[in-house]
Amino acid sequence: MLPEELYYTESHEWVRVEGEKATVGITDFAQSELQDIVYVELPEVGKKVKKGEVLCSIDSVKSSAEVYAPVSGEIIQVNEALNDQPELVNKDPYGEGWLVVIKLENPEELSQLLSASRYKELIEG
Repeated sequence: MLPEELYYTESHEWVRVEGEKATVGITDFAQSELQDIVYVELPEVGKKVKKGEVLCSIDSVKSSAEVYAPVSGEIIQVNEALNDQPELVNKDPYGEGWLVVIKLENPEELSQLLSASRYKELIEG
């Protein structure tokens, strides 16, 4: 089930916007493709990212994947729980498995992201 209130990217990230904060994670589709996640390499708090740049990487038993910044801004929080429990991304990708919070630099970038219905068309396509 895709949360309707989120924005999505073609590279399978999601964004939850609250004011000037954008919480970012990977979609349920992405975590199911990766399967058993064993390590999440989180970026440093304070790092500035540009939309489309590599944000972090995720290693699973099967493979490794890069996560891309869906928006530009400064990383103001990372999900420290993933250091000990990377499997949270598998168990709860839209909740406890979030990756980072970015302070939005350019809110207009949100208009370039996909709605839940458009993302659903992409993954079912």
